[in-house]
Amino acid sequence: MTTAPQSERPDLDTHVREIVRFHFSEETGTPHWLDWAKTCGWDPKQEIKSFADIVKFPHFDGELLRTEPHERWVPRAYKDRPYTIFETGGTTGMPKQRIGWDDYKTDYEQFSASLSDESFPPGGNWLMIGPTGPRRLRLAIEHLANFRGSSCYFVDLDPRWVKKLIKTKQFDQAKAYMAHVIDQAVLILEHRKVSALFTTPKLLEELGDRMSIIDAGIKGVFCGGTTMTPQTTRFICEELLEGQAEFVPTYGNTLMGLAAHRRTLREDNYSITYYAPQPRAVLRVVDPDATDNVVDYENWGRVELTTMTNEFFMPRFLERDEALRRAPCDAYPWDGVAEVRPFGAEAATIVEGVY
Repeated sequence: MTTAPQSERPDLDTHVREIVRFHFSEETGTPHWLDWAKTCGWDPKQEIKSFADIVKFPHFDGELLRTEPHERWVPRAYKDRPYTIFETGGTTGMPKQRIGWDDYKTDYEQFSASLSDESFPPGGNWLMIGPTGPRRLRLAIEHLANFRGSSCYFVDLDPRWVKKLIKTKQFDQAKAYMAHVIDQAVLILEHRKVSALFTTPKLLEELGDRMSIIDAGIKGVFCGGTTMTPQTTRFICEELLEGQAEFVPTYGNTLMGLAAHRRTLREDNYSITYYAPQPRAVLRVVDPDATDNVVDYENWGRVELTTMTNEFFMPRFLERDEALRRAPCDAYPWDGVAEVRPFGAEAATIVEGVY
């Protein structure tokens, strides 16, 4: 399939121009970006004409989401609206925080279109086993269930505590905490009718060791979080879900939203390819030593994220992940990222835990 480069697609180029104008205009703009534009030496509203021009921005400094007051991230167009505060995963110290209004609803409503009614039946109850608290995931999963006419049960997970236990080699305590979480999930599945499940790969494996997920009535599993190798994916599909429930892996976070997977897992030998929700977010796989440049297809590189909504503009954030760059497909005519895993240079210091 021949696909035009991202920079030549009118929808993405139009979108980036509109978002830059929004965040850098005095009437609607964001204080952080308005002040940044006064010292950068160029006018983004004039010079950003296509997504190819995004490399004119430096890499976004994620530390700003820990240190800048929230008011600095409120676009003037939103100044009279109270915001929701969401935190990224984090392990120790001050977490990164993103404020927002309706982005999480839009992200998950769009993602809903990728779910089948057979596997995620409208009106059927969901169960989420994962982080709630300050993370947008709790509100987002419930909104997704509600959007599909369903309600949602929750079992909370504190991934920061699990990571602390693992980092301090308290493996018995980490295992006991995971068992505590799964105990609660089993109780719900034994006493309530649930047809769809959201959790992490590691928790899904633990649940599968305790009970038959299929016999519990689960028709679809929406899964995200820790690294999923082709071997792990195949085990989940063929063993845990017995080839009877649909497996929907996702790659996403508080800063991006949700990247959907290419629905050809078996044909791809269970190698997962994700596609960002363009034009709201764009993923590039860049050369770690020359980050203006993307790597060739099927080569490894570092994942770079650009988020572009009226609520939040974040250009060229270097994720702590690396991935293979994959070609576009019929459903998603833009580059994909595959076999996502912790970035090599940081892998030794990253503790994934259960999320």
